[in-house]
Amino acid sequence: MKQHQHSEKRSKSIEKEEYSEVLFGRHVVMKVFKEKKQINKLFIQKGLTGSGVKDILRAAKQQGVVFIEVPKTKLDELTDNGNHQGVAITLPPFEYKTLEDCFQLAQEREEAPFLLILDGIEDPHNLGSILRTAEATGVHGVIIPKRRAVGLTGIVAKTSAGSIEKVPVVRVTNIAQTVELLKQKGVWVFATAMSGEDMRTWNSEGAIALVIGNEGQGVSQNVIAACDGTVTIPMTGTTQSLNASVAAGVLMYEVARNRLGK
Repeated sequence: MKQHQHSEKRSKSIEKEEYSEVLFGRHVVMKVFKEKKQINKLFIQKGLTGSGVKDILRAAKQQGVVFIEVPKTKLDELTDNGNHQGVAITLPPFEYKTLEDCFQLAQEREEAPFLLILDGIEDPHNLGSILRTAEATGVHGVIIPKRRAVGLTGIVAKTSAGSIEKVPVVRVTNIAQTVELLKQKGVWVFATAMSGEDMRTWNSEGAIALVIGNEGQGVSQNVIAACDGTVTIPMTGTTQSLNASVAAGVLMYEVARNRLGK
């Protein structure tokens, strides 16, 4: 037992604020995979080989865990120079939920499903702020992609001011496919776009999902193509776009406006 104590301590590196917990060492990492616990990311040292590493990578692929190859110096920093043996994993501060959990929550509240889809939000402060507003406006679930986007981290939890515990967060492999699935379940899906329908004339009643795009590029074209329509926030100033969390907040309240008091 003593020989593995170093592998289960929390990292005190720069990454500590981003991830709630870092576990490292091949035995410990493989144990987590065998127990099928939720994992944010797997970090593998570049050029590392051996049966133990192959087993870990195989488990990661089977369970859909994102893995990244990094230099040894990155792992040293992540683990506070612990005996990481070339592997480390980060764990989310809160468990991810499923789409069914979101629909179940809507059913319990006797409300039409109201979902938020975040297409590649990278700033943890934005995600935390969005979760906070989502909880305030009655959103039944927030959907995020597994890759090229921020997940549930310590910073997200802190920024959300406790909302991370009240709003189900679902992590999916493919946003466009998830949009199609939601449409099959009777949910109308709308993406934000500069050329979209003015939100003042937008019909946001009923089962609805709103797609908010990446801070820089907006909603990806393949996701827009999968949606039922697009919506935009009218602006009178010279600013052409809003911060992702602000835009999400404005549109979430527009949806909530039709539901308040009902």
